[in-house]
Amino acid sequence: MKMECPCGYIYDPEEGDYENGVDPGTPWDKVPSDWLCPKCGAEKEDFWEAD
Repeated sequence: MKMECPCGYIYDPEEGDYENGVDPGTPWDKVPSDWLCPKCGAEKEDFWEAD
């Protein structure tokens, strides 16, 4: 499941966010709760399911 930030950044579990400690293949529910959007710094709770 891909998740979208208000800024337009899309978290793709296949890609993860390696530069910020989230390995490729990490599902959204396993992303740390203190992880922030690498583009704008929004909190994880601000994301919604991408279409």
